[in-house]
Amino acid sequence: MKTKDELPECPVATTVSLIGSKWKLLILRNLLERPWRFNELRRDLEGISQKVLTDSLRSMEEDGIITRTVYPEVPPRVEYALSELGESMRPVIKAMEAWGTDYKTSIQ
Repeated sequence: MKTKDELPECPVATTVSLIGSKWKLLILRNLLERPWRFNELRRDLEGISQKVLTDSLRSMEEDGIITRTVYPEVPPRVEYALSELGESMRPVIKAMEAWGTDYKTSIQ
């Protein structure tokens, strides 16, 4: 997790630095539904590379937004889910969804 000194002073810039990439937002969108496995995310997020997905998940885990659970099975099963901090992003993502819906209905 970043320290306060490592984050931008502006709160909007802080949010953008944590979840501002296209892929992180779409990962969050998916994780709002339920926990997902890596390959499920990769299949659902059309166009994302394995490297970008891996880097995004690691970054979000380090920032405390998601959790990674490894189940002691053979073969190993790993699931990604929103942490409590990630859950606090729900209203932000839902507001973006509502805005996008309104925008799409307003254009011809």
